[in-house]
This record gives sequence, C-alpha cells and structure tokens, in this order.
Amino acid sequence: MDWECCWDRDVIALGDCPNIREGDEDLFASRRRRILEKCCDCENFKRDLIRFRDSGHPLSQVFSLVHEEYRRQKSQIQSLVSFLDSKTLEVRFLHELGLVLQTSVDLEEVLSVALTAITAGKGFGMNRAFLFMTDRERDRLQGYLAIGPRNYEEASQTWHEIASNDMDLQTLAQSFRKNKLSFERAKFHDILERLSVPLSDTDHILVKAMDGKHPVLIEDAFHHPEVAPEFARLLGVDTFLLMPLISRNRRVGIIIADNCITHRRISEEDMRSLETFAFPVAFAVERAALYDRLQVELNRVTEAGNKLKEQQELIVRMEKMALVGRITSSIAHSIRNPLMIIGGFARSMLKNTPASDPKRDFIESIVGETRQLEGVLDEILNYSDSLYPTRDFWDVNYLLEGVIRDTGEAQRLRGYSCGFSPGDGLPPAWIDFKQVAYCLRTIVQSDIEEIEEGGVIGISTYLEGDGIVIRIEDRGRRIGREELDAMMTPFSSTQDLGAGLGLALCKTMLQKQGIPFGGEPLPEGGIVYTIILPTRKEEQT
Repeated sequence: MDWECCWDRDVIALGDCPNIREGDEDLFASRRRRILEKCCDCENFKRDLIRFRDSGHPLSQVFSLVHEEYRRQKSQIQSLVSFLDSKTLEVRFLHELGLVLQTSVDLEEVLSVALTAITAGKGFGMNRAFLFMTDRERDRLQGYLAIGPRNYEEASQTWHEIASNDMDLQTLAQSFRKNKLSFERAKFHDILERLSVPLSDTDHILVKAMDGKHPVLIEDAFHHPEVAPEFARLLGVDTFLLMPLISRNRRVGIIIADNCITHRRISEEDMRSLETFAFPVAFAVERAALYDRLQVELNRVTEAGNKLKEQQELIVRMEKMALVGRITSSIAHSIRNPLMIIGGFARSMLKNTPASDPKRDFIESIVGETRQLEGVLDEILNYSDSLYPTRDFWDVNYLLEGVIRDTGEAQRLRGYSCGFSPGDGLPPAWIDFKQVAYCLRTIVQSDIEEIEEGGVIGISTYLEGDGIVIRIEDRGRRIGREELDAMMTPFSSTQDLGAGLGLALCKTMLQKQGIPFGGEPLPEGGIVYTIILPTRKEEQT
C-alpha cells in the first residue's frame, strides 16, 4: 500500500513532511521522534489509518484505538503541564510576595505590594481593589486606599505600560508607590471619603464579612438583600469579592476586589487563592501599623527626654548664674564702699589743690582711675541684676527716643548724631524696660566712644512676623568678625578695665529675656546690630 504520510520511511528530505518547520531538521533522520511528535497529528497519517482500517487488516482496529488513546493521553499531559506551570508561577509569586510582606515594616510599602499583587497580571489579575482599615479610636471601618483604572482607556494604557516593562512584583510595587500612589489616592478620593462604616453596624455587608472571617463573593449587588443600594451604586459594579484581613482574631481591615473593566467572572479558585493571600497581608499590615505607632511613641518619648534634659541643663545654668550673681554682687559691694571713700577724698583734695601744685597731676590720675573703677562696678552690679529680668508691655519707639536723649551729650562731644526712623503702628513689646534701655544706650555709646571723628548712627524699628526689629547701623566704624565676636564675649577684650563687659553684658541681659541680639560687620565698612523684641508672653523661654 502506498502511504501518504512519511511515517514508514527511516530518512526523509526537506518537503517530504508538511509539519516539519524550520528548526526541526533533526527529525529528518529520527523516525521515532518524527512519528511521536508530528505524524500522530498529521492529516496524511489520519487518512492512511482510514485506508488501513478499510483494508480489513486484523490490526487496523487496534491501531486506531492505540492512536486515539495516545492522542487523549497526550492532551491530558499537556493540560497537566500547563496546570503545573501556572501553579509554579503562583508559588513563585506567593514566595516573592511573602518575602516582601515578612521583611517590610513600612505601611505604605506593604499596602502598595498587597494591592499591586491583587491587580497585577502577574498576580491575581483583578481590575480594581479597595482597602478599608479599622480605626479603633473612632470604632469605624474607613476607606484608606484604592488602585485600578476608572475606565477602559485608562486600563488599556496601564496594561500596555506593564506589558512593555517586564518587572517583578516588588519592582512593580516600588514603581507604583513612587510614581502613582498619591495619584491613585487623589483619583479615588471621592469614593474613599464616603466609604466609612461604623463597626457597630453589624448589618452592613463589610462588617458581616469581617465577622465571618472568610472571603465573600457578592453577585447581583444591585439586587442583593444584604448590600445597601447606595453602597452598590458607590462601587458601580455588580459583582465583587470581599476579602477580610484578620490577624490573630483581630480585625485589621477588608479588601474589595472586582473586575469592573473586563467583567471576568470571579471563580472559586480566585477566592481560594485570595484567601491564602489574605493572612500574610493582614499580619504585615498590622505589624507595619504597630511599627508606625511605636515610632510615634518613640518620637514622643525622645522629645520628652530632650525637653527634660534641656530643663535640667537650664536649672544647672540658672544655679551657676545665681552663684555668679551673688559672688559678683558681694565683691562689688565690698569694693564700692572703700572706693567711694578714696574717690571722695581724692575729689576733695583736687578742689583744694591749686593748678600750680606739682601733686595735682597725681590727684587727677587717682580721681580718673577711681571713676573708671566705679564704672566697672556699675557694670558688674548690672550683670547681677540682669539674672532676674522684670518684664511688661512697653512702647519701643518711646524707649528709643529716651535712649537717644540720654546719649545726646556724648553725641555732641564726639560730633555724632543719631537718625531715628520709628515704625508705624508697632504693638507693645514684652520686655524689661530698664535692661533693654541700658543695652541700647551701651550699644550707641560703644560706637560713639570708639570713633573720634563725627558720624551718623541710623536707628530704625519695624515689625517682622511677631517680633519688633530694632536695627542700629553705624557705617563710620570699621571692625572685623573676630573682633566683634570678642567684644560680645565677657572679659575677652585686651583693653583696659571695663572694656570687656559692654556688649557682652548686653548680650547676656537680652538672652535672659529670650531676645535675639546679633552684630554683623558690613563688607563695605560699618557694623549693624539687630535686636528682635517679642510681642507676646508665650514666646519667652
């Protein structure tokens, strides 16, 4: 019998078999493989079998049975291979998902991975997912996050992006969190805001599903007796799956998943897979939420510890300052009485000593040095008084006008003048009037005394935020940063007695009232002092 198929030939050439394609050339010389892989499904072979059966040969029926059984088993094997491949992918997917969920304590990362796993084609392939979280403080189930398209055009674009970028689940979730998380929140804000259910409402389908602790498939939602019509209209889908998130009998939340775009049926296999997925997600979400609360409590405790440390340091600093104040006050009072007696006798002698007397120069020197020592004592006593400021509300412009009047004589002697630009509508400042006035006089006088030639000191006030800024500018005085810093440090000056306390004392006084005071040398020459006075009591420290 002449056979149409090439199964009876040991070796064939190109073109003898219509089923052999490019890349299958090794089948030309392998008869066994050719019969098993190609001939059994070849139309020529089927016709040969029909002819063989019609020939009446005793084995024709056996050959037909063997051929049919072979094809059936081959089909079953292919189905099993396909099933095993899908299960292998599912196991790999769950393993990858489990690794992320077990290692992450970031709530946003956990939720991104979980919702991406539900909606990604490499995961469970649902179109859309909503996450509800339990708010134990408010005793409510609140819409927290959603992911998925809202129309077919958006879905097509998303599927195209995923297909063109071959990413694993973790990379896909990271990309979603980085690029789309805030967008998805904003996109579903109108729905999430209205998805809020009291946990006490045991008749609501979401609360019932959580109490049941198993996935629930809702079909024909618009006519379902347990689904509220407004809830079904809000979701806008007829069929959806409710997946409770339960961790150690604690209700963590619930996920709603649906196929609002493709309308693919949710099968029992989908439900079983999602039920397996629900427990690690619930555990990871609860752990991440607890970690967030722990971080909040830790920050609160750390902040309280820092405040306690600051208070302890403040107490120690105040004790040291009080000790310094008592010592300086005691020393100053002990020196003042004999110094006043020396100064009084020296001035009395000076009055009764004629100009021609050679001793007059010595007596004038004693009077001058005594006056300088009295000035040092005044500064020391002022420093002691500065440890205990007494504050009230005062008019800053009025205070500065008094300071300018008090320093008027010194200005005239040095050829200086003060230009004052008062701010309009300034509120009263919460300050110690006496101490601030002393500081302003000291600043103005320190500039006047350091410059022999005349000049102009510009003083202005203005409101900035909740503080009143006093700006004192003198462009006639040239000074460097190191020298200015030294002037503001107590007793760091190398000049004669009294020169090291002026600006440093002012800085100490103002710091006790919580008043910022700084000086800045100008590049083109000159110096600017800035004082910011508070206008409210609560701003004091």
